[in-house]
Amino acid sequence: MSKFLTTKPSLEKIVPEFGSSFYYETFSKKKMNKDPIWHYHPEIEIVYVNGGTGKRQIGSHMSYYRNGALMLIGSNLPHCGFTDSFTGNSRETVIQMLPEFLGATFFEIPEMNTLGKLLIQAKKGIVYHGDTKRRIGAQIETLKNLDPFEKLIGILQVMKEMAKTKDYTILNAEGFIIETEIQDNNRINLIFNFVQEEFIRPIPLEEIADKVSMSVPGFCRYFKKITGKTFVQFVNEYRLVHASKLLHEKQISITDICFESGFSNFSHFNKLFKKFTGRTPSEYRNELTYTVS
Repeated sequence: MSKFLTTKPSLEKIVPEFGSSFYYETFSKKKMNKDPIWHYHPEIEIVYVNGGTGKRQIGSHMSYYRNGALMLIGSNLPHCGFTDSFTGNSRETVIQMLPEFLGATFFEIPEMNTLGKLLIQAKKGIVYHGDTKRRIGAQIETLKNLDPFEKLIGILQVMKEMAKTKDYTILNAEGFIIETEIQDNNRINLIFNFVQEEFIRPIPLEEIADKVSMSVPGFCRYFKKITGKTFVQFVNEYRLVHASKLLHEKQISITDICFESGFSNFSHFNKLFKKFTGRTPSEYRNELTYTVS
């Protein structure tokens, strides 16, 4: 039985370093980040992955990133870890702070109006692209050896750059709603983590509805309201992102990737993959090989 069926998902407890109101940490191949399970926490999170490829799972958005990633994740927005032993990144830097870490109304004063709007957008998850990603990412990495005051000023400067650029995408633009009740956060995380554990096999609606003590119609309404997607669509997208990952990491046949990603019909897999990525699996693999090499 999956561990996620026997333990209730809980919020992650983040403890800033002594003498600081925020958390700043750099991970490397020698010091890997946590297991990539879905979790949530009240802290706003900035994540910069320096190089490499991997899964990006924030709210109900799922995609496969290349050449690193820069993300801004709002308070209590469920997300997975972004790196694992296959990512191939040189470093991952994580900054986490409570929305009110500078005071309950700090981001409401006129001088902070732009950053306040940025944090509202962050509730849906934001990803940055191209040169902007690398430029702001380098800025984030230079904060590592600064004293707490200079680091704090640097974080505000990073957020200012994030607010100024137009080179970004809001990940859950069509809506991702988490109610304020802890039970709602726990329920959606239980569902997400169950999918992460069991996606290779068929997941009947009756089974997942039972796991969260809901009727099938009630579960379907709840899931669509929270994520903006049907459960079947969500599971298939998870499988497709996993297939994208395998196309890069494993030199196995596309037929094997189809089955290892939880699909039982190859033509159906091809059709969904092309609709999701704009390319067939073979085109995607050829392009990925060319781009990464």
